[in-house]
Amino acid sequence: MNLINNLLYCAVLLAMLWSCGTKGETTDSKQPLKKLPVITLRDSNVTVTSDFPARIEGRVNVDIRSQADGYIEKIFVGEGDQVRAGQPLFKIVDASYIQQLNLAKANLGAAKAALKSAALEVEKFTELSRSGVTSDFQLKTAKAAYEAAEANAALQSASVQSAKINLDFTLIKAPVSGFIGRIPKRVGNLVSKTDVLAMTTLTDISEVYAYFSMTEKDFLTFNQRYPNKTLPQILAVLPPVSLQLADGNHYDQTGKIQMVDGQFDSTTGAISLRAMFKNSRYVLRSGNTGRVALGQVQEHVLLVPARATVDMQDKIFTYRLNDKNITERVALTVSGKSGDYYLVKKGQGLQGLHAADRIVAREAAMIIEGEQIEPEK
Repeated sequence: MNLINNLLYCAVLLAMLWSCGTKGETTDSKQPLKKLPVITLRDSNVTVTSDFPARIEGRVNVDIRSQADGYIEKIFVGEGDQVRAGQPLFKIVDASYIQQLNLAKANLGAAKAALKSAALEVEKFTELSRSGVTSDFQLKTAKAAYEAAEANAALQSASVQSAKINLDFTLIKAPVSGFIGRIPKRVGNLVSKTDVLAMTTLTDISEVYAYFSMTEKDFLTFNQRYPNKTLPQILAVLPPVSLQLADGNHYDQTGKIQMVDGQFDSTTGAISLRAMFKNSRYVLRSGNTGRVALGQVQEHVLLVPARATVDMQDKIFTYRLNDKNITERVALTVSGKSGDYYLVKKGQGLQGLHAADRIVAREAAMIIEGEQIEPEK
């Protein structure tokens, strides 16, 4: 009897366990659908901004050097002063140069006197030769002496001009308008035209140049955005660029890309570009750094939120819904990024995304392909 009772007990227990399992399956099969936000894609034109580190240089940077050897007699400007073209900057002691000029003038006077004497000799022997008193040889000798005196006079005249130029070099003037940099030497210091260190640097910053570089890939993409155009034509139609300063603020004026280097740097594999910015308030100086922001329009792209995507095996996917709200995983062809959105090229045929497609707007990593969801209202 005990054996029979035990068998009956086990049978009842197994029946109860099977019943519980069946109820659990019934409950799971009726699990509610996930409620997730859904967006409809639209064809858009988007301006994408690319940032490039830049260094700032003045329109003109001139090293001021002395072309005369001597001691500094006077300095007319101070460090940081704004000067105009032609304004005196330095004066070199000029006593020796004045003496050289006076000597050159004296030599020129002697040469002119010798030239007059030679001219008289030619005149004398010309008359004597006509009268038959002297031979033609003496006349030719007189003419040769005259030509030598004439050449010597020209030489001494050139010496005078050279001495004047050297004297003028003792007064150093600003070749352009701009701002004075550091002045390492002071009054009484000796300067020479062979000095390695410049007397100062003069910078014209009424306009500044921002130099930045593109990788070969970026440059090819840049050109592909303007098909059937030459580089000068591309530069002519490029939109203005902006400049972000080192403190994170943007410069209050836009610039224009003016130049693309003729070759890539073989060391870095990059090519240099130059953008020009007006600088009427002299906010920017040579040596500043910043970031040039270049905006480029991408036409007919789809904006897909980054949170609506998932990365899998080095590819980016999103989930599209069919008319029954069943998910389908779609690989994206990304052409860029704008803020929190991917710029996606439209697909060909049934592949890829298209305008008017509906996609799940978030929690893409939690979705299983083929499951049905309930769009949030």
